Amino acid sequence: MQALSADHQPAYLRVPAKLLSYIFHPLFLPTYVFFWVLLRFPYEFAGITPMALFARKITVFWMTAFFPAFSVFLLWRLKFIESIMLRSQKERMAPYIITMIFYWWMWYLSRNFTDQPEVLRFFFLSIFFATIAGLILNSFFKISMHGMGVGGLLAFVIVTNFFYQAYFGADLAIVTIITGLVCTARLVLGEHNNFEVYAGLLIGILCQLLAFYFSA
Repeated sequence: MQALSADHQPAYLRVPAKLLSYIFHPLFLPTYVFFWVLLRFPYEFAGITPMALFARKITVFWMTAFFPAFSVFLLWRLKFIESIMLRSQKERMAPYIITMIFYWWMWYLSRNFTDQPEVLRFFFLSIFFATIAGLILNSFFKISMHGMGVGGLLAFVIVTNFFYQAYFGADLAIVTIITGLVCTARLVLGEHNNFEVYAGLLIGILCQLLAFYFSA
């Protein structure tokens, strides 16, 4: 099944679809995860000073969002890629590799952090796994990055509830809805077909589960 052109969709669907795609861009999800963990499990950060915690927030954003995004911007300005939207498989190869390096470094740093939740360590490992899987599968089809992102997000919330023996039903319901909306948005915009979105969703979930298994 081929992806449908966004022009075939009415504006009242395209506009919110684009907004959802921007707000829940895969590069922003690690920052959202960090703040969610901080909100729900503040006692896990008891050993860190306010200044160090502020620095940690900045580090997470810069390493997982700003630097990968800035690298894509530089690739575009240097004309190594035609668009920052990365619409072709070829254009996605270098960004995958660059993002993989930053995610690996974030996971490497988190291994030595004794003043933050253990769940963040296996989350950073999972997004590193996801970039590896995305790079490999990108050689065969344009797997949905958004699908991988929200799939990992959904699995992380479930696994974290299990890990802490807690139950945040409202959070899980909201993340499930977000997952469905983001995947639908990618289809509405014609960026992917069903297979690419579902494959991304599945890979995101599997990478999260693998990271939890190897980190447990």
